[in-house]
Amino acid sequence: MTSLEKPTEGAQHDSRAVTEAALFEAFGGVRGMVETVVPGLFFVTIFTINKNLHWSAIVALAVSLLLVVVRLAMRDTVKHAFSGVFGVAFGVVFAMMTGNAKDFYLPGMLYTLGLGLAYIITTLAGVPLIGLILGPVFKENLSWRTRNPGRKRAYAKASWAWGLILLGKCAILFPLYWWANTAQLGWVLIALKIPPFLLAVWLTWVFLAKAPAPIDVFAEMEAEEAAQAAAAKSEGAGRHRREA
Repeated sequence: MTSLEKPTEGAQHDSRAVTEAALFEAFGGVRGMVETVVPGLFFVTIFTINKNLHWSAIVALAVSLLLVVVRLAMRDTVKHAFSGVFGVAFGVVFAMMTGNAKDFYLPGMLYTLGLGLAYIITTLAGVPLIGLILGPVFKENLSWRTRNPGRKRAYAKASWAWGLILLGKCAILFPLYWWANTAQLGWVLIALKIPPFLLAVWLTWVFLAKAPAPIDVFAEMEAEEAAQAAAAKSEGAGRHRREA
């Protein structure tokens, strides 16, 4: 293991702060969580009051679009707000096509189920999904797979946590989809929106804060390019002296 590959004591000391910053960037922080909750909250509130699917869907979609406009006006990243728009739009389309207000929630529930399975399957395959998501954020890309086994184990634990938490959430929601009415399902879904997410993020932070520091492959490439440039410059200078 080279000096670049072996995490330094200073890097280990700073790993908690680095992990917090990376998780905040990857998952959108408090504002990202709010943007995922607000459109659904408007939908279930309006539907609970007047049982009007069309008005509930229109307001939810309008709110999600407003969140994007606010992001654009503030020149902030819009990826989390845009993901909310797509999620709400799919829900609106499903509900309008079937005429069943509960189908507004079905795309999101299916996405949660698929994502939970993806975390489990990729971990069993040796490429835990949380590592694929956070690797670029930590500037380590896929170096953790072969060069940082302690970090790979942390990603595997975190992916298991995400997968089991999301599947546990599905185990609650899908029976309610069949047995509960739209308002009941909506309010339970709102209640389960943030707490499981926070639990998964917290467990990810715990596992990664104790793991070896990430290997900055971008810094390695820059160092290698600088070394090659210096070698080429030295070779050119030597050749010039010989010719002189």
